[in-house]
Amino acid sequence: MLTDFGVKDSYVAEMKAVILTLCPEASIVDITHEVEPFNLRLAAYLLARATPYFPVGTIHVAVVDPGVGGGRKPLIIEAEKGMLVGPDNGILIPAAEKLGMKRAYEIKSRELLPERFTETFHGRDVFAPAAALLASGVKPERLGVKTSTYVKAAIPEARLFKGKIRGEIVYVDRFGNLVTNIGRELLASLNVRFGNMLKLSFRRLGSKPLKVKFLRAYAEAEVGELLVLIGSWGTLEISANQARASNKLKVEAGEKIWVEA
Repeated sequence: MLTDFGVKDSYVAEMKAVILTLCPEASIVDITHEVEPFNLRLAAYLLARATPYFPVGTIHVAVVDPGVGGGRKPLIIEAEKGMLVGPDNGILIPAAEKLGMKRAYEIKSRELLPERFTETFHGRDVFAPAAALLASGVKPERLGVKTSTYVKAAIPEARLFKGKIRGEIVYVDRFGNLVTNIGRELLASLNVRFGNMLKLSFRRLGSKPLKVKFLRAYAEAEVGELLVLIGSWGTLEISANQARASNKLKVEAGEKIWVEA
């Protein structure tokens, strides 16, 4: 499960209660419920990062849904390695593509869903029961009809241009690490080696580049020192050993970055 509901309220518990009522043998794992409210890009990014590590056949429920009660479709996505359930606002598709997307269904059936229904909490009243029924063996075509139209999330891609990589800070984790969308393969095009200095330019810091050493691990830097490395998800991170790079640089998710050797 992934949502922007937080843990203060009972929303997540209500969804889990519905799932366990319809499928008592379900094993529920929380990816996160701390997605920034209404942040579709962040939800799509975190879901796509986490889903490949789950067992084949896992059903993923993602609810970050600012359009709840509006015209957006409720979806089931069938993939080679699992299924995804959630709103048609783009958050499911990057993860589905990583899992080998096959087909999409718009949830239509009301006869299999609980009688209780609200237009403000589809997480509990549509997506949770749909996921539980799928986990119980109900085929997705019994819950919906195939659709070939759906929203794709705009997760940015890094590019190489005139010897520089243009990327973006896509996530800031709880340690203050600035996670980019620059993969190790693209970084290799700069022929950079561990111990080399990389030049980083951020839009908000002006045109003067910041020189930071490219290292294998946080501990190779002095305490408090900035460094760049390839993080656990295979992308470039700007970090600080035992400190918050985000605070040092005053940079947030969404910031553009240029990297050169």
